[in-house]
Amino acid sequence: MPMRPGQRSDAAATILLIDRDPAAGRAMAASLVGCLRIEPAIEAVESGRAAAEKLRARGYDIVLMDLSSLDDLAANTEEAVARLAKIAEGALLIALSGGASVSAAVAAMRAGAHDFLAKPISGSGFAARIGELAHRHGKARAIGIDSRTGHVPQDFAGFVGASTQMQYVYEQITRIAPSSAPVFITGESGTGKEVCAEALHAKGPRGGKRFVAINCAAIPRDLMESELFGAARGAYTGSVEDRKGAAELADGGTLFLDEIGEMDLSLQSKLLRFLQTGTLSRVGEADTRQVDVRVICATNRNPMQMIGEKRFREDLFYRLHVLPIHLPPLRQRPADIMVLAEHFLARFAREEHKHFTGFSHETADSLIAREWPGNVRQLQNLVRRLVVMFDGGEITAEMVVAADIESRAFATPASLEPPAPRRNAILPMWQQEQRIIEEAIVSFGGNIALAAAALELSPSTIYRKRQAWAEMAGAKGAA
Repeated sequence: MPMRPGQRSDAAATILLIDRDPAAGRAMAASLVGCLRIEPAIEAVESGRAAAEKLRARGYDIVLMDLSSLDDLAANTEEAVARLAKIAEGALLIALSGGASVSAAVAAMRAGAHDFLAKPISGSGFAARIGELAHRHGKARAIGIDSRTGHVPQDFAGFVGASTQMQYVYEQITRIAPSSAPVFITGESGTGKEVCAEALHAKGPRGGKRFVAINCAAIPRDLMESELFGAARGAYTGSVEDRKGAAELADGGTLFLDEIGEMDLSLQSKLLRFLQTGTLSRVGEADTRQVDVRVICATNRNPMQMIGEKRFREDLFYRLHVLPIHLPPLRQRPADIMVLAEHFLARFAREEHKHFTGFSHETADSLIAREWPGNVRQLQNLVRRLVVMFDGGEITAEMVVAADIESRAFATPASLEPPAPRRNAILPMWQQEQRIIEEAIVSFGGNIALAAAALELSPSTIYRKRQAWAEMAGAKGAA
């Protein structure tokens, strides 16, 4: 069923679509045409065998394969994908599935697929995901990813930035918001995890209900249970009336648990029960109450490391880690730095009733070159200091230096001292390798294909290493 037949040329991307549903194939092809700068040559087939014949006859830039349409090629999904991957050497292989089966995704990527997408896919979502792969595999020019594709406003539900990385985040938020399943947000401090949680709430069906946030790191452990689940009158000294907790206050809406990794282990078990049953008991009360909330949690730590250190329950992690979102650090999206800086400058100048004309070219270059360990929050604080310290005009490099000096003047002497070197803290090579790989996987929201590309490894290498680590752990446990 060739939909856009034609000879391959350097001016057009070539895409092979494998889908036994012709209507779905046509809709997907139309979506893809809109997200590429150069109109692609798209051909569609309805079976794995037909796809294999096409791939033997010519090369393609992208192969989109519906996993349920490959059953005539091999006995199982993994073998079918492996056969196509061997024939389609050099193409980007994207596995598709309407059921979004985790096991199918794992099998497909183990066999050689570069990524996995749940159907239906949108043009902007495709562009964001494929763009990352195309640049890493040297296919960007051939595929013709359009920088304007899926253009979103620079202000999206509280976020500012229109880089490819943020467009992918916006696409995830838009896709995930309608669900009631738990969301697990990861990202460094200052990347906007609470903004992300609020956006998910606002864009979902619970947007008209309450959004209740609780910071698990800011509340003393002995008070955390009552803050989360409430307390009955007389439950503790000073408790003179019944009090609802955050979960009950959020009934019908969204409960956001920030810094979830700081929650005490004993309370983690109670949170797990709440997630499983949808019921809670206030402190000092035997009765249970039914509550309907969507739970969103966030952490700036590595959850797999916390699990390994026995500071976070593995069963709770997998209960919460249903829909992961990773927020990229500011240094990984330099195209947004000046967009954010200009946004903050206009906002704070308006608040302070001052007039600034913008940033000099020299200043802009220096801001883009920074590492920004504090991410968006650090940039926001710097711009606020600039607006407060100066009367207006153009922001120069000298003004930025002065603002930096001002911020360091308030630092405590201890915070300015270099950290003392740690002794006897060197891990074996395999453990360091494991840490690097697992952190990369978490950074890409659990997407092994993207983590492998960033580490310049094949996904199959990561799967083999993880299997070896699991076997080593089992051997140690048996000993």
